[in-house]
Amino acid sequence: MKVSLKWLKQYVDINLPPQELAHKLTMSGSEVSGINTIGGSWDKVFVAQLVDIAPHPNADRLRLATVDLGGECATVVCGAPNLTIGDKVAFAKLGARLFDGHGSQFVELKPAKIRGVVSEGMVASEKELGISEDHTGILILPPDAPVGAPLAAYLGDTVLDLDITPNRPDCLSMIGIAREVAALTGQKVRLPELVYAEEGDPVEQQASVEILDADLCPRYCASLITGVAIRPSPLWMQERLTAAGMRPINNIVDVTNYVMMEYGQPLHSFDYDQLADRKIIVRRAREGECLTTLDGQKCPITTDTLVIADGMSPVALAGVMGGAASEVTEETKNILLESANFNRTSIRRTAAELRMRTEASLRFEKGLSPELPQPALRRATQLMLELGGGKVAWGIIDIYPGRKAAEPIVLTSRRLSGVLGVAFSAEETAKILRSLGFDCQVTDPDAWAMFVTVPYWRTDIRLPDDLAEEVARMVGYDSIPNTTLGGRVPELQSMPMLEFKERVRDLLACCGMREVNAYSLTSLTLLGKVECPSPTPLRVANPMTVEQEYLRTTLRAGILATFAANERHEDAGIRIFEVGRVYLPRDNDLPEEREMLVGVLGGRREEAAWFARPNSMDFFDAKGVVEAILSELGVRGAFVPAEDVILNPGRTASIQIGSLPIGVLGEVHSKVLRSFDIACPQLYLFEIDLASLMPLVAPKRQYRAVSKFPPVVQDIALVVDEAAPAGRVQEIIEAASTVSRATLFDVYTGAQVPAGKKSLAYSIVYQSPSRTLTDAEVARAQDSLLARLRHEAGATLRS
Repeated sequence: MKVSLKWLKQYVDINLPPQELAHKLTMSGSEVSGINTIGGSWDKVFVAQLVDIAPHPNADRLRLATVDLGGECATVVCGAPNLTIGDKVAFAKLGARLFDGHGSQFVELKPAKIRGVVSEGMVASEKELGISEDHTGILILPPDAPVGAPLAAYLGDTVLDLDITPNRPDCLSMIGIAREVAALTGQKVRLPELVYAEEGDPVEQQASVEILDADLCPRYCASLITGVAIRPSPLWMQERLTAAGMRPINNIVDVTNYVMMEYGQPLHSFDYDQLADRKIIVRRAREGECLTTLDGQKCPITTDTLVIADGMSPVALAGVMGGAASEVTEETKNILLESANFNRTSIRRTAAELRMRTEASLRFEKGLSPELPQPALRRATQLMLELGGGKVAWGIIDIYPGRKAAEPIVLTSRRLSGVLGVAFSAEETAKILRSLGFDCQVTDPDAWAMFVTVPYWRTDIRLPDDLAEEVARMVGYDSIPNTTLGGRVPELQSMPMLEFKERVRDLLACCGMREVNAYSLTSLTLLGKVECPSPTPLRVANPMTVEQEYLRTTLRAGILATFAANERHEDAGIRIFEVGRVYLPRDNDLPEEREMLVGVLGGRREEAAWFARPNSMDFFDAKGVVEAILSELGVRGAFVPAEDVILNPGRTASIQIGSLPIGVLGEVHSKVLRSFDIACPQLYLFEIDLASLMPLVAPKRQYRAVSKFPPVVQDIALVVDEAAPAGRVQEIIEAASTVSRATLFDVYTGAQVPAGKKSLAYSIVYQSPSRTLTDAEVARAQDSLLARLRHEAGATLRS
């Protein structure tokens, strides 16, 4: 936001040097990033009046211009076509530094002999003064310019370049900055008097406005000016617009830009005679509609785009840019002037989709007040009448479906001191807030509380803490005393699931696995590859891409996609896992966020080496990882044959703790591998529900002393049904009171074993913690064990 101090002084008295004013604004939150002085190089340039124009004796296109500098006269050679006796001009004496009209730098003016005539000075153009790029003619000053006065005193200015924060759209205006300056310096704000003659017929008889989508347009105001004359704006307006960084066009367009910079409210002028049915309809665009904007761009618009339409078709992109069909041209005679309030999200989305960020959209998308359109409309109507003539229709059209009553905010001394760390009296607080335009009513002067009504232009104030911030920035953050932290250090809050997940991550890393993190957002296509049986996942309202459109309901798709991406760059085996949340939809409620673990293993078991024959990881590598995790967590898991939609039948097991299933383990089906373009022929996946596992983990591990007495090791071979799980047999063996541990060291099928049977060989360690076992005791224990195995597992001792 560029702020001309010359323009700003119209609204507030400024008695501070520019640097000090810039410092105060910066410390109050409106950072001044630069100070630009217009006319700083005009030391020897003065206001002069043309008193005589004579032809050049040796050149047809040159003339001799005589100027009065207020007590002295000078004659110079000039080729400008717009010389008129009596005009006020800018005259540069010898030694003045002017911008080279044919180059790109300032040069010192020296005497020159032009076609035999010595010229000691110059009548300057805007480009030579560095005001603009126009050098088609000399700069003509207003008639009130004082002859002989330094041009810098009359035309010079200081422009502050402010970086306005997104929550302060009110400061994107001259009046908004004037309010800040007035509060900081103790001055009063002077607003323009909005008085003008309304001599035309009632505006409702000549135009109509209809809002079809009030959720996107809370308010729409319009006025009508007939019989206007399109001409250049006066110099004072052009100067102010140029200082604000805007290009002057004509009086009508310049007024809308001027009022936007003055009040912060964007406006738009329609050629009234080009509006079908003399009607304005604010609505969403319809399917297939398009619009050619003022810059000549043909915009395909969607049904989510808010447009301003006449009786037939769209004539403007609401809050962004007008259309070419209703553009104000030199032939325009009648103006319908728009001043409206639009939904900030809608404007931001439209501007982003069409890549059309304008000064108007910049302001609307920050959230303007719906109370602002009416005063801005009256100001623009007043200026158009002054600068363009014509007649103003009686009254204005004001459609306001989004009207809301202002709710006061209750501010207490306790809350104010609690936020700022320093106490303020009710009088001091009220004085500060009133200087910013707030209305304050103190209800309890002692332990004070006050009702604060927020001025309409401050759309950023909603909470008592916002009011505390206003007090702090007006007092000055550097004025608030520093204090050390007080109070007791908060106790550590235990987060069991977070700690449990970190423990699981550490255990998996110790097993040689690497952690990956996939996005929580995914696509239906990716979820479909793992045939996710859950309900339709939740869709994001405004997805960035189609690949990140839905909340994931499983971790499987993400980790398989990650395996596929890494497989192309890895020769060795890949062992990866992810710990994260899945989002399971619930009717009329937020989704259930469940903590899950998934891991995949595939490829070579070891790095390639000359001394080892390469072999691939298998089911038991994945099972070993799961067993290691459960063992370290102090729980005993069982693996029960099961089925899963993406795992091979017969190579899938349910992971259970007691009778509670907590996960699944198995070999990924070949059709799933193909869908992910995974080349590895055998890939093994395990998945564990951490939310179900965590309550089963013992909070403390039980200590068991190492026995001082010698063990007795016995090897036995058992014949069982081929379908019998070895884990069940081992569970029966280790349940015996005298058995310390048992290890399966051989599985055999074939000769010497009946058909449909298999041989399981175990090494059993018998040991007592209190005494040495005798051979007879071991024999009795083994006989009892064999009897139990025969009864519970149908096992017989292999002969």
